[in-house]
Amino acid sequence: MPTPKRLAGTFSVADFQLVLLRRMADHNPDLVDDARHGLGVSLAQMREANKRWQAMIHSPHARGALSRYRSVLGEPESRTARRVGDVDCESWQWPIPLWPDLRFEVLLAPDNSVWNDWLVRAPQRPAPAPRTLDDLAPWSCTVDEVARAFAPARPLEGTAPTRWGLAFTAPDALGTPREAVAEFTWGLLQRTTVRDGNGPGPAPHERAQYDLYEQQQQHERLYGIHGQYGNS
Repeated sequence: MPTPKRLAGTFSVADFQLVLLRRMADHNPDLVDDARHGLGVSLAQMREANKRWQAMIHSPHARGALSRYRSVLGEPESRTARRVGDVDCESWQWPIPLWPDLRFEVLLAPDNSVWNDWLVRAPQRPAPAPRTLDDLAPWSCTVDEVARAFAPARPLEGTAPTRWGLAFTAPDALGTPREAVAEFTWGLLQRTTVRDGNGPGPAPHERAQYDLYEQQQQHERLYGIHGQYGNS
């Protein structure tokens, strides 16, 4: 059986991009197909990359998350001190060629454990400023950008480890406030659904996510500290 070192040694940034795309294909297969074709990669190659990544994660001798990212992505482009609530942490960021305006960020706790790992807007790159639900196109925004645009946004538990959700109120094209749920994969927006009964509603699991928040006001998720965006 290949060791984690051998698996990681043959795993590149190009392979990691396919891992990101594999999970996004659940929501946006057409976008993923376009990206995959642009990379000159077959569906089988994307699936194989994801299979190898999962083997690295679940190996009995798997290395820690930070070591795994460094072995695949190399040294980070930037390392920045950050304060989240009352806790000092550090943001490590790597460029991802498929999304030149984004960076893959790992947020580290004081003990170097990984708190969060997702795509964020690259420094010095213009961030979108969505004003209505129509502005929330798939892959257009990160979690933080949607949360800040429609504060206060409430985090929802994702349906997989690489998924996040936000519940918020935003105007539609006519300016009418609507309750909505946005879903993200690896930190990048995948789809937005309206929950208030005046338009297409969310799938059952999305409604359950929203209702769970209403029952658990102290929900912690995104940074392991705060349960609500936009009031800090």
